[in-house]
Amino acid sequence: MGSAGRFVRETALTAGSQSPVVYVVDADMSARDSLESMVCREGWELAAFSSAQEFLSHPWAFAPSCLVLDIALPDISGLELQRHIAAARRDIPVIFVTGSSNIAMAVQAMKAGAIEFFTKPFEGKDLLDAIRCAIVISRNALRQEAQLCALRERYETLSRREREVMALVVSGRMNKQVGGDLGISEITVKAHRGRAMQKMEAASLAHLVTIAATLAVGSPQSETRAA
Repeated sequence: MGSAGRFVRETALTAGSQSPVVYVVDADMSARDSLESMVCREGWELAAFSSAQEFLSHPWAFAPSCLVLDIALPDISGLELQRHIAAARRDIPVIFVTGSSNIAMAVQAMKAGAIEFFTKPFEGKDLLDAIRCAIVISRNALRQEAQLCALRERYETLSRREREVMALVVSGRMNKQVGGDLGISEITVKAHRGRAMQKMEAASLAHLVTIAATLAVGSPQSETRAA
């Protein structure tokens, strides 16, 4: 299994038990210290950094987490770091803080997926509420990704013929039609269909259809996404 699969396997095992982690990237030491006091009082873990590169060099926990990020950083912009996080770890929501009010930046950040944008000074309670929301979002994202990884692993156990039968069955084709399409007997179709349902742990045809939709089975990208 590749690195993405190993990551999801780890999150599936640890996300539910680990304490949430709040990452803070802000060049202002006083701002980092203030956030540390608030975060620790809530019982969350905190990892604070003064630059984007320092944060990127740090191993990220397999736990519900969020990133409190300043727009103005000494190396790259907060918006650029946000794009990097969105590509690498979609389960880490971003909350922006900034010392200057810039509507254009705020709009850009929110469009890119930030869940909140605060201008300093701000109420600590408002930030804590945003962090709580972000942790819930992160926990749900980790759970969904773990479930998707499990489906992909099951799909990988299907033979080529079982995948073909599954794709045709979930598209609405009857067993006899599937047999005609593939040049095999209806009895053979039923056997492949039964094994596919067993391997995918599908309790019914409707359940198998739902699984196929999740994996995009039947679309041109299905094989790529399932791999």
